[in-house]
Formats: sequence, structure tokens, C-alpha cells
Amino acid sequence: MKRIILTGGGTAGHVTPNIALLPRLRELEYDIHYIGSYNGIEKELIEQFGIPYHGISSGKLRRYFSLQNFTDPFRVIKGFREAHKLIKLLRPNVIFSKGGFVSVPVVLAGKKRKIPTIIHESDMTPGLANKISIPSATKVCCNFPETVKLLPADKAVLTGSPIRQELLSGDKQHALNFTGLDESKPVILIVGGSLGAAAVNEAIRRILPSLLKDFHVIHLCGRGKLDPSLNHLNGYVQYEYIKDELKDLFALSDIVISRAGANAICELLALHKPNLLIPLSASASRGDQLLNARSFERQGFSAVMEEEQLTDTSLLTAVRGLYKNRTQYVSAMKNSNQQEPIDTIVELIEAAVHS
Repeated sequence: MKRIILTGGGTAGHVTPNIALLPRLRELEYDIHYIGSYNGIEKELIEQFGIPYHGISSGKLRRYFSLQNFTDPFRVIKGFREAHKLIKLLRPNVIFSKGGFVSVPVVLAGKKRKIPTIIHESDMTPGLANKISIPSATKVCCNFPETVKLLPADKAVLTGSPIRQELLSGDKQHALNFTGLDESKPVILIVGGSLGAAAVNEAIRRILPSLLKDFHVIHLCGRGKLDPSLNHLNGYVQYEYIKDELKDLFALSDIVISRAGANAICELLALHKPNLLIPLSASASRGDQLLNARSFERQGFSAVMEEEQLTDTSLLTAVRGLYKNRTQYVSAMKNSNQQEPIDTIVELIEAAVHS
């Protein structure tokens, strides 16, 4: 029996690509185990798939001062011991890591046990956890051509990010029934993430009267960010968060406005959806969304507007320009060499098992 350990956690973005691999790994009859933190988001997301879940101690490695910097190294050491014990017990053929700090002890313990490990880096520049793990990896998968140049030449593989295959099976008619919209106008889907994007929400709402002259608008606002005063607007629907119907909303949408998280934009690429990216500003992050967005812009997949540039006029102009030139974006995405990330990554896993 082939056995694989999946690892990654801290955010949903470090888990969902692992989830996307599950159907293919099961087809190939892998015995799948997951190592994550004791109570991280990964535990909740993974256990619903009936996969054995093993929790370990996890500490965060910070670049800034925090009192936890004095205690977390001990959690990391404990996590390494626990990961080493689990790997010795489970004896996997291969490890696949999606990153996040909980993955570091697993990757390092895997190297000590001489288990081949494949890492996936979503952002253009590797995060700190993956920087620590890369020397222990057999191969490093990535989403951006620019990232290949930052990785060891004998390890880097441009794969794109595995996405949930159900997103590709959306039903436009289901979305029309769900939203109550009709086909009289093209549809804009605004996706701010599960927590929403306050600046984007506000900007969209300011230009709604102009947008609704030419478009229907589906607005995913984030939890607690609905505006009940807009419920009466014809052609506008808003939701805090959508899970099961998201594939149908994508199928209905003609263009998408989104943040620039790596997994989100790879989903747009796989769906060939013309998109306007409004990345999280560098002041509110390490700047990875800005880099992700600019790479997609250079490749012709996306239009980009930085949050600091958001005005009513600039946003409206960008949306209209995106819709006018939508076929150009679709053509560029269809010609991308990142069309089969799951196949490519599973081939790397299989090669590692049989090497």
C-alpha cells in the first residue's frame, strides 16, 4: 500500500490545495494521513473527509517582536519530536506539504527519516516556513514563472495550484434560480474572501447606481458586512459567504473582481474568468498579493488596481475596460501552461514514491 502524509495549516489557503488532491490520490489507492496543528483550521477542514488526522504542537516564527517568540521555539521543538514519532510509526512513502508553520516540523522530520517530500509554494516569493523547508524538499512546486528563478534549479517545477474540481462543474441555470437574476445583462461577481474586503465593498457600493445600468452584480461581502439598505436594488444580490453554490455563481459570472490571494487567482485562471484584482496592500501584509497580481497582469490573465488607487471613476473605468477586453484575457488564460496542476503534482508524487 502506498501511504502519503499531507501537511499544511494556519489558513484555509494552506489546506484547500491538499483537499483538491484527495480524489486523485484516492483513485490511485493511497492511504492518506494528515498532520496539522492540534486545533487549527486544518483540523476542521480535513476531518470532514474521513482522513486520519494527527495533531502536533505548532509555533509561529515571527519577524517581529512578540512575547510568544520566547515560548514558540519550544513548541516547534515539541512539534518536531511529535512529527518524527508519527512518521516513524506511519512509515509514509512520500510527504506533500502545502506550507504554514505546522508543516516545518513534518518536513524536517521527514528528511531525517529519508522520506521524499514535495512542497508547494503558492505565492511568488516563498514564505518563511517554506524557506526553512525547501532545503529538505525533493521538489518544490510553484504558481508563478518568476518563482522558479528563486528556487533551486533542480527542485523547482511550475505546476500552478491544484483547485477543487467541483468549481469546474458550475451550473448557470442553478445560479439564476439561486440569485433570482435574469440574463438581460452581463454579471459581475465580487469576491472579497470569507472575511470580506472593506475597502472593496465600500468602493463597489458607491458606484452601484452606475454599474447596475450595464451589469447585474453578485456581491460576496464577508461575514457581518452586508448592507441591508441595498436589498431593494434590482439586479444586485449580496451574501456574506457562499460555499456550495460558489461554482454556480462562477459559471454565471462574465467578469470577477477579487483580492489576489494565490489560491483565489489560480481558481480564476482555471475557470478562465476575466478578472480585476485589487490586492491587499503592502501595509496590511507582506506584499505577496501585490506580487501575485502583477505576475498575472504581466501574463495577460488579469487587470490590476491597487487599493490606494481606488476611486469611483477609476474603478468604474477599470470594470468597463475589463468587460470590453474580456476575450483577450480568456485567450491568454486558455494558452497558459498551468492547465493541469493536479495531474502534474500527482505525477511528481508518484515519481517520488517509485524512485
